[in-house]
Order: sequence, then C-alpha cells, then structure tokens
Amino acid sequence: MKRVQDKVVLITGAASGVGKADALLLAAEGARVVLADIDRDAGQALAAEIGANALFIELDVAEEVQWRRAIAQTLERFGRLDVLVNNAAICPLGTIEEASLAQWRTVQRVNADGYFLGCKYGLAAMKDNPRGGSIIMMSSIAALGGLPPMCAYSASKGAVTALTRSVAVHCKSSGYRIRCNSIHPDGIWTPMTQALVPGLDPVALGIADNPMARMCMPEDVANLVLFLASDESRFINGAELRIDNAQLISGIAAGTTHP
Repeated sequence: MKRVQDKVVLITGAASGVGKADALLLAAEGARVVLADIDRDAGQALAAEIGANALFIELDVAEEVQWRRAIAQTLERFGRLDVLVNNAAICPLGTIEEASLAQWRTVQRVNADGYFLGCKYGLAAMKDNPRGGSIIMMSSIAALGGLPPMCAYSASKGAVTALTRSVAVHCKSSGYRIRCNSIHPDGIWTPMTQALVPGLDPVALGIADNPMARMCMPEDVANLVLFLASDESRFINGAELRIDNAQLISGIAAGTTHP
C-alpha cells in the first residue's frame, strides 16, 4: 500500500534539490503534489515528468499575496491540503564579521518570513480538514549547534525551529489535528551545496556510498519527509529530527558546539 495515497502535498522549493526529491518520492507513494518554486521552467518540467497528479505554481515564498494565490489554486485543483513542506531556502556564506545587513535581511525574508507565511496560510487551509494535516519544516543542524560561516542562515533556521514549536503547540491547544515538526540535516549533496563549495569531491567524501559520510543525499531527507507526511508519524508533533549521521553530538563529544 502506498504510504501517502491521495494526500495533497504542497512543497516549496520543489524544482530542485531536496524539494525535487520530496516531490518525486511522495508522488511515487500516491500523493498529489503541488510544486511551488520561483524557477518556472524547472518546476513545469518536473510537473510534466510526474504527470496528472502534479501541479506547478510559481511562488516567491516571501510574498503574502502569492501564498494566498498558491493555496487558492491548490484547493481549486485538489480540493484540500493535507501536507505542507516548507523547504525553500537560500544559504549565502558570511560570518558575523563578514555578513552585511542587506544579506541578513535577504536571508530572513526567504528563510524566516517565507516559512511564517507558509505556516499561516497552510494552517488556515488545513484546520477544517477532517483528515488533519502535517507541516514539515526544513531547518538545519545550524539551528542547533551554530555554523560560523553562515551567520544569517543559522539565525534564520533558528527562527524556523522556534516557529515549529509555536505552531505545534498552537495547533494542539486549539484542537486542530495538525502536526508541525522540523528536520535538521547537516550537509546535503544538492546544487545549492555544490555551488557553495565547488571543490568538493563526492567520491572522496563517500557521498551516496559510505554510510558514515557526513553529507547525505536529497533522497535521504525525502525519506524522512515521507514518514512525517504519512499517518505513520501521527503522534510525532513539535519534534526536532536530526538527519546528520551523529555530526552534532560528535562535535559536542569533541569539545566544540558547532558542526
């Protein structure tokens, strides 16, 4: 039996990387997927690849009017929303000494404002759904341990993590059957990561082959997203789920607080 049969899932940043892996896996497991992204060409190509159970919507996650439109289009096409995957993010380099205020504001706009709007409008669409719902927030190990080269990114993911807790408790206390959990990867072998560190050799690092490698594949994260989207995780709410191959606690054991 397919694990998310007929569930309607909206994924931001769905045109590439982890979002694309999420969309492909969830669709294969029976979901109807809404692919939200600013990359129209890649998003439409992925929707065509998946077929009739996919809808592409152009969405800048930091624009409130676009969220309203995206939710309306989702409901018009599929009748309801069961799962929201807040995944879209940007990750520029910059320590606290190097980052500019402009960079800080740009990152918070996408990574914090975008997730706030997703939760606000996703929750509104789900709260009257008798099947309940699941909101899945892509955070990072950077939110738990700190990542010095990415000051603004780390702060934005800290906001995502705290927002997750707030939304989870709000939904529980309001009697909504909506869960909200955060996922905390370390490195993921995606186009965004490859652009940040172009010199990395995936073979030498054991990416995709070595189970002890630090960096995982997008599909590894997608498997956790699938679990949180499914009814198998019905009692998991407000959790911070690390997918880092023990990197965070390895750093603590070695006497450092960052990965």
